[in-house]
Amino acid sequence: MTRESDADVPPDEDGAAESVIRIVLADDHAVVRTGLKLVLDAESDLEVVAEAGDADAAQRYVRGHHPDVLVLDFNMPGRPVLAVIPELVAEFPETRIVILTMQDEPAFARETLAAGAMAYVLKESADAELVEAIRRVAAGETYLNPALGARMAREPLGPPDDLSNREIEVLRLIALGNTNSEIAQQLYLSVRTVETHRAHIQQKLRLSTRAELVSYALQRGLIGNS
Repeated sequence: MTRESDADVPPDEDGAAESVIRIVLADDHAVVRTGLKLVLDAESDLEVVAEAGDADAAQRYVRGHHPDVLVLDFNMPGRPVLAVIPELVAEFPETRIVILTMQDEPAFARETLAAGAMAYVLKESADAELVEAIRRVAAGETYLNPALGARMAREPLGPPDDLSNREIEVLRLIALGNTNSEIAQQLYLSVRTVETHRAHIQQKLRLSTRAELVSYALQRGLIGNS
């Protein structure tokens, strides 16, 4: 989409041109991107300048377009989004990050906000909330889905090292020798969700190998040592 030049933008009542918030939109589902782009481009002050299907492509487009806001799906192919967020924040501090996700667990929201994202929007509420979230972060504010925010206020921090209950379940099964596929079957999750949980566990605990995870699980009494 070609952006209008400043001369083509009609002045507002004070004689100044309306400021347009430039957005990179990243989601691995083309249909979702198309729908979100229609919603965003319908707003006179928002413009989608690029679309990406994975986290690595999103990072390249941010580097190339220097957008005001990056809307980033939490679960995408490639590197974990939680690993990409701090890199983007460090390299492009002026680009605000909005996380768009189906994950409504407080632990996920805490992790992404701690990593440097400024907004956490649930996909089920995207039509009503995404535009507001983008405008807020572009103005330097934060945004959190209200219902999720209320849950976060009520719930204490997670178990050891801020692992969520689900992450402890996944960690226990990893330590017992289960593959990601086997864990997915036992917990009725997708393999991708298990992979995401595993990445979060390793990042929180700063552990990288199965042996280190087994040792941690034994020390914390998550599995027996017999």
